[in-house]
Amino acid sequence: MDNIRLMLIMALIFVLLLIYQAWQEDYGPKPTVVEPPRASTPAPDTPATTASALPDTTNNDIPTAPPSDASLPNTSSVLPKVSFSSVLQEEQRVIVETDVMIVEIDTMGGDLRRKFLLDYPVSVQNSSPFQLMNDKLPNLFVAQSGLLPADTAPNHLTVYQAEKTHYQLDATGDTLTVPLQWTNAQGIRVVKSFIFTRGSHVIKVIHHVYNGSEQPWLVRQYAQFQRTQVAEEGQSSFIYTYMGGAISSPKQLYEKITFENLAENKLNPEARGSWAGGWAAMLQHYFVAAWVPPREEQFSYFGRMLTEGKRYMLGLYGPTTSVAAGGEHQFELQLYAGPKIQDQLAALAPGLDLTVDYGWLWFIAQPLFWLLGAIYHLIGNWGMAIILVTLLIKLAFFHLSATSYKSMANMRRLQPRLIALKDRYGDDRTKLNQAMMDLYKKEKINPLSGCLPILIQIPVFIALYWVLLESVELRQADFLWLTDLSRPDPYFILPLVMGVTMLIQQKLNPAPLDPMQQKIMMILPIVFTVFFAFFPSGLVLYWVVNNVLSIAQQWVITKKIAGDVSLTN
Repeated sequence: MDNIRLMLIMALIFVLLLIYQAWQEDYGPKPTVVEPPRASTPAPDTPATTASALPDTTNNDIPTAPPSDASLPNTSSVLPKVSFSSVLQEEQRVIVETDVMIVEIDTMGGDLRRKFLLDYPVSVQNSSPFQLMNDKLPNLFVAQSGLLPADTAPNHLTVYQAEKTHYQLDATGDTLTVPLQWTNAQGIRVVKSFIFTRGSHVIKVIHHVYNGSEQPWLVRQYAQFQRTQVAEEGQSSFIYTYMGGAISSPKQLYEKITFENLAENKLNPEARGSWAGGWAAMLQHYFVAAWVPPREEQFSYFGRMLTEGKRYMLGLYGPTTSVAAGGEHQFELQLYAGPKIQDQLAALAPGLDLTVDYGWLWFIAQPLFWLLGAIYHLIGNWGMAIILVTLLIKLAFFHLSATSYKSMANMRRLQPRLIALKDRYGDDRTKLNQAMMDLYKKEKINPLSGCLPILIQIPVFIALYWVLLESVELRQADFLWLTDLSRPDPYFILPLVMGVTMLIQQKLNPAPLDPMQQKIMMILPIVFTVFFAFFPSGLVLYWVVNNVLSIAQQWVITKKIAGDVSLTN
């Protein structure tokens, strides 16, 4: 009976943890933000010979009318029409097509305004490419970069000149370069180039500075994201996954910077200083965008909230560089905006693969994901990979599970005698407990002997839960009647099967003596069936397989020890 209580408590704790995470995301306390008075025309922060610490984004709050669709080349039917309002200034659009993406770059600052992932459809029913980035409210998400100081160098409010408005990666080429140009009256010229590579979601962003003036030019580069806190369409409210910012430093490879942190201005570059080998990213379920600077250069990190449109900004800026008169210099950054594919992220920057957030059990989850991927590459189906991984885990814990099931079987064998003790002592809990302990001692049974095996397995099961939840590889993966393992079962077959397996497990365990516990145990399978009906089917598949394997093992052990395996207790 103690084993039953332990299993019930751990199951309820796990479910309550999921509910609490979802509740915190939707209804948790939000910081109160006081909108500052709006200035008419801000004065330059620094003189022309110095580089300001932070990019000036005040003018980003000024909305402008977007250009008509006729001004854009009709390059592809996959670009959807949008009708939401804009809070960003706009100029001419440059459309770029490669084998894995379609992006829109605005000549206003050379911002990356819209990005579509060609290899990732919106859904099984909608084959349009998934839109990761967008410059319209309410779901605004853009990548910006430029040079400082803002009063003399081209930033994300500067209008560049484009050679063409449409670029497409050649069928025989591996790279594609999209240049934008800016020149000032002093003879300083900047060429901002975007370099795309076949098969890659990494975009190299280069600012090539040509100083044609008669004096040195002090300048630095910066990059930032702006986005609103709007969840991905179709995301289940029963499942919590982290959405927000993150940075990396030598002290902490993966540090979450939540939207609340940005609103409270907790990412202070003056307090934190600068460091090499970092990155700044914006995360959502399955996808991430990250600015990655050169590893050897010292960069500082900043973030805050813009009240117009309630946009959150996260970015970085590099060291000041002196470009000699008549000389030139090249600033480089890498921008990744795509799916959370761990090996690609790890190759791009240390710790970037940790944006596939497995939580505090990552050291268990990482090997499980490797095992899941290895099996998938052998058999070619993620559903079968989940089944085989679950089987291997059960084999690894076979003896521990057997210890727990033996304890339950012995308790089941003693069930008639325990019921007799309850009838004898009635409501006298003290005498009843003492009589039960004497019986356990006489029969050499420890009712807690099955607790440790269960406790040891729980971290592994929770880690596998996060692997199945976070892995973009399961997005739109099919298995039997299921067309997308990342979505709930449309026919509720798996949740119903899981409810039946829970009922069978309950019948194999010794029935609680307490009538209230008996009622709770009867209701529990129904509660879990309803709850898991909204879970991704890949997770439910794991629980069903795990329950079926557990039933088979427990059935054999119970029959051997207790003899009676009737399911009518």
